This record gives sequence, structure tokens and C-alpha cells, in this order.
Amino acid sequence: MIERIVAEQVRAHLVECDLMPPVQSAYREGHSTETAVLKVISDIIDAADSQKITLLGLLDMSTAFDTVDHKILLLCLEESFSVRSQALQWLSSFLTDRTQAAAFAGSISTPQMLACGVPQGSVLGPCCSTSILRMYWRLR
Repeated sequence: MIERIVAEQVRAHLVECDLMPPVQSAYREGHSTETAVLKVISDIIDAADSQKITLLGLLDMSTAFDTVDHKILLLCLEESFSVRSQALQWLSSFLTDRTQAAAFAGSISTPQMLACGVPQGSVLGPCCSTSILRMYWRLR
């Protein structure tokens, strides 16, 4: 429940401070994969009408969140998104001191601490990470 409340507050902050890219369709009210495809098709048609060459490059970001360093992500949240004090502390506690282990054939490996990645299966992880990840890459 707390994750849902925080996710909505982060989403509202990103919209209010105009921190989401204008063409981002994921996790935005009134946007979907359909609106994203329509935008791409519209741009292709406009380019063809202007007799311009069109090149479409696609990037699979399905596991991109697994590479986000927690310390750098928290620094970006603070410096670029103005997330501070208790909100930043809560997000820090959400990301840090997490472990993962692998299970196979009834055996479980020794848990290992995670220094990067967004918790899988969480409400908060994917909803805000797209914009944060874009800002993270832009700052690097």
C-alpha cells in the first residue's frame, strides 16, 4: 500500500515539475503503447511526405533497470529531481540492503547483496524508473 502511495506521489512530482520526456508513453495517464506506436507512425508519414529518409532504431530496455547503480540513482533523484529529506531516505531504504539468491533443483545459493537494479515485482520500481533511468543516462 505504501509503495502505491509513494509511486503516485513520485509520478505527480515528475509531471508537475515537467521531468518526464514529452514522448514517454509508459506510466502516464492517457498514454499507452498504442499512443507510442501512433506517434512513430505519424513521424514516419510526416518524413515520407517531406521526402526525408526515415531510420527507425529500436532498443530493448526490458532489463535496463538491472544496471542502475543505487548510489548514482539516489544522487540523480536528489540533484536532478529535487527529491530530498524523508522522501529520499524512504527511496534509499527501498533500494538498499537488498539481497538475491538463485534457486535450482531444490538448492538455494548464498544470498548476495545488490548494489544495482530496481526491485522486481514492486509497484514503485517500474512506474518511475523509466524517467529516472533516462535522466541517469543523460547525466552520464
